[in-house]
Amino acid sequence: MVNIKKNHDLGMFLLRVVVGAAFIAHGWAKFGAMDQTIAFFGQLGLAAFLAYVVATIELVGGVALVLGLWTDLAALLLTGVMVVATFYVKMATLKVGFLGGYELDLVLLASLLAIMFCGPGKYTAMKKGM
Repeated sequence: MVNIKKNHDLGMFLLRVVVGAAFIAHGWAKFGAMDQTIAFFGQLGLAAFLAYVVATIELVGGVALVLGLWTDLAALLLTGVMVVATFYVKMATLKVGFLGGYELDLVLLASLLAIMFCGPGKYTAMKKGM
């Protein structure tokens, strides 16, 4: 049996950084191709302004997760985005593949819930009392 010392704070730091980086990349990509993002949202019957809302939540929420700032709020907002993306967009399009092509969405959703339930850990940019 392998004896690995458990370090909750380091684990949460790594989870926050990886999940946050994924959301930063997705938010940045949406802003970088906003015309296409708006068109895609339109195809789904969603208002154009929601493309900006989602891109902002992904970009700013991802930065907040990486830095460990306001992680509860960031994870909550990103969870809302993921629930809509998974159930409204991915399941509606019935993509083919393992779990219908939305396994990454479920991993990100579960990771966000873990961050909300476990907290950010001690390695954050947040000062105590903020």
